[in-house]
Amino acid sequence: MSARNSQANKAAARERLRAEREAQAKKDKVRRQVLVAGAVVAVLALAGGVGYAVVQANQPGVWEKAAKAELVKPKNTEGDNGTTVVIGKPEAKKTLELYEDPRCPACAAFEQAVGETIKKDVDAGKFKLQFVGGTFLDKGLGGDGSKNAMSALGAALNVSPDAFLAYKGALYSAEFHPSETEDKFGKDDYLLKVADTVPALKGNAEFKAAVENGTYDRWAVEMSKAFDKSGVTSTPTLKMDGKKIETPSTPQAFTEAIDKALQG
Repeated sequence: MSARNSQANKAAARERLRAEREAQAKKDKVRRQVLVAGAVVAVLALAGGVGYAVVQANQPGVWEKAAKAELVKPKNTEGDNGTTVVIGKPEAKKTLELYEDPRCPACAAFEQAVGETIKKDVDAGKFKLQFVGGTFLDKGLGGDGSKNAMSALGAALNVSPDAFLAYKGALYSAEFHPSETEDKFGKDDYLLKVADTVPALKGNAEFKAAVENGTYDRWAVEMSKAFDKSGVTSTPTLKMDGKKIETPSTPQAFTEAIDKALQG
């Protein structure tokens, strides 16, 4: 091999090496740019996720929104906010006030023992029944079951007073009333399952939509406020003419207590 060819080969080798180094340098540069861009995207995504979480955390909850929503009063109610719920014959001279919380286990026991007797007396015109619903157990136990059930009761009342009483009885029944620590009433599906046992509500599309859409959520909030203003601190509480009646645990005891109150 001549010296000239040797020099040419060396020069070609050096050129190839230089080209390879330049190509590798370009690849490394592109790789670094991709890594940096990816890191920036990841940081932005993380920041965006944190920002979204903060925004969501600061969003008002369902019941905070309900407190400011438009008030829709159920039919068969009276008063400025529709919180006066009186059921019975107009000619009945006296009114029994009944204060209950949907999640209250004592209310469930009372309704299971005396609910049918109350309905018979109301139907017979012995007295009118005024219902005042509280939701204080949600505050004490957490969850939304009392408020959600109250809203569903508003939807039942909008159908008819009889549907309201029947649904209230079903919610308090031994079959469907949960332990007060279980927030089953906080789920619309469960409330609708209970409603399917009430003929006037089963398959009632308007009632179903009202429950699922929270049509009477604001009304439930207002009813709860009315309960709080009453000064009643425990449930169930019964009053007639402003006088508290000792809560009876049997139909016979209820009849005796009511007859005495009607005479007073």
